[in-house]
Amino acid sequence: MNDEIAAMASTETLAGPDRYAVFGNPISHSRSPAIHRMFASQTGQAISYEKRLAPLDGFAAAVDAYRLEGGRGCNVTVPFKLDAARYATALSQRARAAGAVNTLRFDADGGCYGDNTDGAGLVADLTQRLGLDLAGARVALLGAGGAARGVVLPLLDAGVESLLIVNRTAARALELASLAGDARVVGAGLDALGEATASVVINATSAGLDGSALALPASLWDRVELAYDMVYGRKPTAFMCEATQRACPRVADGLGMLVEQAAESFLLWRGVRPQTAPVYQALRVAIDAGH
Repeated sequence: MNDEIAAMASTETLAGPDRYAVFGNPISHSRSPAIHRMFASQTGQAISYEKRLAPLDGFAAAVDAYRLEGGRGCNVTVPFKLDAARYATALSQRARAAGAVNTLRFDADGGCYGDNTDGAGLVADLTQRLGLDLAGARVALLGAGGAARGVVLPLLDAGVESLLIVNRTAARALELASLAGDARVVGAGLDALGEATASVVINATSAGLDGSALALPASLWDRVELAYDMVYGRKPTAFMCEATQRACPRVADGLGMLVEQAAESFLLWRGVRPQTAPVYQALRVAIDAGH
């Protein structure tokens, strides 16, 4: 299949825009097409970008088909980030560390480069948009799934003092902490939050999307300066509401992370970094208006 893809790539014409997509299941909710259209307009890049629904048991075949149609690269969302890591023929350091991929670049020789831009997007949002100094920060990361995997190395590279990974299933948090191979990282069950001294709490779980609370201990909030939820929406999540009720000074959702990680993908594909602030503002207005 790689030889066939390489042959197809070598005979592509420049008649139309370069094609990109996002693969997921479900995928109808994705705002990635709107983000990348704004990036393309801003930077003068001729691209198209679409949503692609992949069968739960057919990710590789769906991507192969897209490549044969002329696709140049794609983003990957739930539940295919581990599949994407296996699909890639080469991985970035941060993708290897995460064991998960959210960005694929299809090269002319038939190869496929996999990257994970989630962590870079999170760190950029925290430090640039929110103005947080991560150097010396004590971070509690809630969850040990795919969303959490992608942010561990970038948080460590940003200079955090400590990173406590907690999960309902403690074994998964312990495994992720072990994979990090850094003395600053500790994995534990949710009960460890009762003794935590975190200055930043990041929710990387899907809990709270249905309005249910995470039931976090009151003592967790004693020193927290920022509560950050990777999820975003028109209304604050249950996690954000709990932080506000506990008088947390700053609360933010993950819309900025979404835009920043997309900019990292765009850079990988097109070699130019778009400005993210106007795209973030346009999305926030649209979401607040219910669009």
